[in-house]
Amino acid sequence: MARADFRYSFPFRVRYSEIDGQGVVFNAHYLTYFDTAINEYLRALNFDYEDHVKATGEDVHTVKTLVEYKAPIRFDEEIDVHVRAARVGRTSLILLLEVHAKDQDELRATGEVVWVNTNQATHIPAPYSGNFVKMLKDFEGDNLEVA
Repeated sequence: MARADFRYSFPFRVRYSEIDGQGVVFNAHYLTYFDTAINEYLRALNFDYEDHVKATGEDVHTVKTLVEYKAPIRFDEEIDVHVRAARVGRTSLILLLEVHAKDQDELRATGEVVWVNTNQATHIPAPYSGNFVKMLKDFEGDNLEVA
C-alpha cells in the first residue's frame, strides 16, 4: 500500500532505550508502536475504549500479530505509524499498519493485527456493536470491508 491509503498516522521519535546492540529499533518495539498507534486511531474515531469495556463487559483479544521488517529504523529517527481498519467481521477486526520515515514514502515495516471482540465474563466471542462498526465505516469509507 501507499501512505495515501491511510487516513490516520501517529508520529514517534525513536528513543535510545528502543534500540538494540546493532543500533536499530529492537524488533519487539514495533508491536509497542503498533499498539500505541491503534489506541490513538481509536481516539481519533471518538471511540472511548475504557467506557466501552465498562458499559458492555466486552473487550478485545489479540489473536494475531504480524510484522514484516523492510528497512532499519535508527535512534532519534522520526517515523509515522499508519493505521487503518481493513476488515470488520461479526466478531473480528483486521487492522493494517505501515511504518514510514516521517513525511516520506520510505517503507520501514508493515504489520497486521487481528482482534476478536469477547465477552469478558464468558470469554466467548461477541459481535461488535453496530455503533462501533458505523464509526469504522464513517472513518474509512470504501476502504473498509464489512463481512
